[in-house]
Amino acid sequence: MDKKKKHEDLVIEAQKFFNAHKKELGVSLRSSERVIHLNFMSLQEFSTPLADHLKEAPEETIGILEEAIGESGIGKDPRVRLTEIPKESFFVKIREIRARHLDQFLWIEGIVRQASEVRPQVVNAKFECPSCGAILSVLQIDRKFREPSRCTCSWKGNFKLLSKEMVDTQRLIIEESPDSLDGGEQPRRINVFLKEDLVEPKMEERTTPGSKIKIYGVLKEVPVPLPTGSISTRFDIAVEANNIVPLEESFESLNISEEEIKDILEIAADPNVLKRLSESIAPSIYGFDKIKEAVLLQIFGGVKKTKSDGGSTRGDIHILLVGDPGVAKSVLLKFTSSIAPKGRYVSGKAATSAGLTAAVVKDEFLKGWSLEAGAMVLSNKGMVCIDEIEKMNEQDRSAMHESMEQQTVTISKANIQATLRSETTVLAAGNPKLGRFDPYTPIPQQIDISPALLSRFDIIFIIRDLPNKIQDEAIASHVLQEHKQNVVRDIIEQRLLRKYVSYAKQKCRPKLTDEAIDEIKDFYVKLRNQSTKSDNEIKPIPITARQLEGVIRLSEALAKMRLAQEVKREDAKNAIELLKTSLKQVGYDEEAKTFDIDKITTGITSSKRSKIVAVREAISQLESRMGKLIPLEELEKILEGKIAPLELEDAIGQLTKSGDLFRPKKGFIQRL
Repeated sequence: MDKKKKHEDLVIEAQKFFNAHKKELGVSLRSSERVIHLNFMSLQEFSTPLADHLKEAPEETIGILEEAIGESGIGKDPRVRLTEIPKESFFVKIREIRARHLDQFLWIEGIVRQASEVRPQVVNAKFECPSCGAILSVLQIDRKFREPSRCTCSWKGNFKLLSKEMVDTQRLIIEESPDSLDGGEQPRRINVFLKEDLVEPKMEERTTPGSKIKIYGVLKEVPVPLPTGSISTRFDIAVEANNIVPLEESFESLNISEEEIKDILEIAADPNVLKRLSESIAPSIYGFDKIKEAVLLQIFGGVKKTKSDGGSTRGDIHILLVGDPGVAKSVLLKFTSSIAPKGRYVSGKAATSAGLTAAVVKDEFLKGWSLEAGAMVLSNKGMVCIDEIEKMNEQDRSAMHESMEQQTVTISKANIQATLRSETTVLAAGNPKLGRFDPYTPIPQQIDISPALLSRFDIIFIIRDLPNKIQDEAIASHVLQEHKQNVVRDIIEQRLLRKYVSYAKQKCRPKLTDEAIDEIKDFYVKLRNQSTKSDNEIKPIPITARQLEGVIRLSEALAKMRLAQEVKREDAKNAIELLKTSLKQVGYDEEAKTFDIDKITTGITSSKRSKIVAVREAISQLESRMGKLIPLEELEKILEGKIAPLELEDAIGQLTKSGDLFRPKKGFIQRL
C-alpha cells in the first residue's frame, strides 16, 4: 500500500470513529475551545490500525486525527490531546530514554523543577517572491528562523516577509520524583516543550515548580550549536508535549497490596506500636528514644485545618536537633529522608536560599527568565532534612521563615512574581558554636540561628556526649553488633514502614475528643499561670500559643500512628510529655525553677530580665543624686543583697550589648 493511500484510509477510519463518538467529542470541544480530549483506549477498541500508527508515526497520526475532525464538521482547526494512555505500552523512565525512543510517542512522569516564562514562537511564515509574486509558505521547525532558499521561478535572492503564524510556548525542566529512585540514585532531568492551549493560564497552575505531573508527548532531538555557529554532532533531547496530567502531589498515593494492609493493621493493633515503630527509626543508632519518637510523629504529621477566617493551620511538625559532634545526628537525618514521603537531605554548608526555596534563573532556550524550585518546594507535602543548619548564611536561613509557617514561597525577582506551595516538614540539625553544648548558656547564644527561626520549631532536642560507663558499654555493644552484621532485631523493615505511613496519611484525619481537649487545656493554663518566687519579679512565659498548637499536632500524629480517627486523652498526655522533655532541655530556668520559653526565643529568662530591670532602676536612682556618670562601686552598694556581683556584671553586659549603656572610662558606666 502506497503512503498516500494509507493516509487516506486512516483519515476515513478516523472520520468513522469521530462520527460514532460525536456527542462525547462535542462536550469535550465545548468545555475547551478548539481542544478535543481523545480517549486512546476508545480509539484502540474502535480502530487498531490508528492506534498502531500512533506508535509508529505519532505526529502524522495526530495530524490525521485533527484533519478528520475538521472534515467531520465537529470543530474547526482543532487540537487533539490524548488521554488514558496505557502505561505498559508507552511509559518510559526519564533515566531510560535512549536514541531508539526518538520520534516515538511516550509517557514520562516527574516533578517540575523549572518553568520558563510563556513566549511567542513562529511556527509558519509566508514570503512573497519579488520576481514572480508567488506566495511561499515555510514551516519553522528549527530554532533558527528559516527563509525560502529559492522560488519555482528560479529566484534565489531575498524574499519579502508577508506574515508570521505564532503560538505561545513554554519550556519545563522535569526531574524524576524521589520516590521513584533507589537509594543513592541522583534524579535525572529532561526538557519539555509546551505550546498553544497547554500554556493557557488555567494549565499553568498544573506546571508550577514543585508540581508532580505526567506528560504524554513525542521525543525530539534538539540541535546543539557550537561557538563557531555550526551544529554539533551531539544532540540534546526534549519532549514535545501533547498533554499534561497532574498527579497526586504527595506520597500518600503509594500502592499498597492487600497483604501489606493486613501487616499494617496487625502492627497498629500492637499496644506497644509507638515503641515498635520508633525503634525502627535509624535502628543502627543506640538510644535516643524520645528523639526517635518525635521524628516518627513528625513523619506522620498532624492535620492541616482551615480556620474560620479562611486561613489555614499547618499540620507539619518541625524539629531541631542541637548537639555535640559525633552523636549520629547526620545518620538520623539521612535515614529519615529515605523513609519520609518526598524526603530530601540538604547540607547547610552548601545550601543557599535559592537552593532551599526557589530561584529565578536565565533560560538559555527561550532567552527569558525561568522559575526554578528549591528543595522545600520540590518536597511539597514531603520532608526536608537540613544538616549543619548553623553553617548556612543568615540571609539564606531567613528565606525559610515563610515556608515553615505560611507554607508558601513567594518570589518577586526580575519580571517573575509567583507564590509556590511549600507544605514541607523540616527536620534540622546543628552544632553549637564552640563545638560542644554548654548547659548554662541559652540556645540562641550557642547556635547561630535567629530567635524568629528557632520559634518556628515545635520541638528542640539537645544531644550531649557525656561519659557514662553504663551508657558507653551499651553503645559500644550496639555498634559492635552492627559491625558483626546479620543481627536479628524486632524492627519493621523500611519498605513496610513507608507504606504504613502512607496508609495512615491516606485513611486518617483524626479529630480531638473532648477529653483530649480538656487534657491539653489544663496543661496549658496551669503552666501559663504557675507562681513565681516573688510578686515583684517579672512573670515568666512558660509556653505560648505556638507550643499549644505543637502539642495538638503531636497528639494528632499519635492518633494517626494508631490508625485512629479520634485523638484520645492518652495521645494528648504522650504529646505533653514529649514537649516537656524538650522544654526541660532548652526552656527551663534553673534559678526560677520553672519553664520559660524566652530562654529559647530570646536567650534571656524572666529571672535575668528582672535583674536587668532592677539594674536600670538603680541607675535611675543614682542619676538623680550623682548625675550621668555612675561609679560601678555605688551601683554594687545599692544592689548589695539583691544581685550577686557576677549577675550584675552579666546584666551590665546585656545592657551594653543592647545599646542602653556604655563605659566612658574604667570603673564607670553611663546611660546613652
